[in-house]
Amino acid sequence: MSILDDMGALARQAGQIVLSARDVWSHTHEKTSAADLVTEFDEAVEAFLKEQLPRLLPGSLFFGEEEKENCDPSRGWVFIVDPIDGTTNFVRGLSQSAISIALAHDGRVEHAVVYDPYKDELFSASRGGGAFLNGKAIHVSPLPLSQGIFGMGTAIYKREYLAPSLRVTEQLMARSCDFRRLGAAALDLCCVACGRTEVFFEYSLCPWDFAAASLIVTEAGGYVSTMAGGPLTVTGRCSVWASNDVNKDVLKELAV
Repeated sequence: MSILDDMGALARQAGQIVLSARDVWSHTHEKTSAADLVTEFDEAVEAFLKEQLPRLLPGSLFFGEEEKENCDPSRGWVFIVDPIDGTTNFVRGLSQSAISIALAHDGRVEHAVVYDPYKDELFSASRGGGAFLNGKAIHVSPLPLSQGIFGMGTAIYKREYLAPSLRVTEQLMARSCDFRRLGAAALDLCCVACGRTEVFFEYSLCPWDFAAASLIVTEAGGYVSTMAGGPLTVTGRCSVWASNDVNKDVLKELAV
């Protein structure tokens, strides 16, 4: 098996922790606000992955949402992990959450998996090797935005981005058929990768939110950047724009 296969197998195992969760509300507490939640299941998934992933690549480090090692994610081999992307969805029983695992080398993501345990969908990619859903090749949509839909996030931890988020949403609505707000950025990005949507944007995401899925988008033939048009970075928060190839220039035409 390849390291990508091993990462996928561990994501599937971690997904069983998510699916087995019961009485989630009583195992939930706030981190910074009522919109920023963590559950004992997030912590259990991360503990499992923190133990298992470094065994795949001795000497690698672990950079997770809930428990970060004292490491620079832009140096050496680093697993960048979101144990449950879409925690609020998970707490609310909305069944729209995922496990996201990226393996980066010197700040560049080389291997990535995003697993939706509710749909049993495993998105995966290795740099230069294409993108896959449950082992079958996926590609971005060929549709222009005028015939498509877009996804968006509201950067709930950074309320100063609410106004610009709504401003961009209004501009994209004028160009598209509709939009979706799913509440799990990794899955939003994977929707672009497999052609379910044409565009996704959010003004403030952490590396574990986008690291894996951004590689999956580009390996599926799509485009990713910050809202300013620059490269994404795994060292801290940044904005994210993702699109199929035909819509990549739409960003330049928006008042962001």
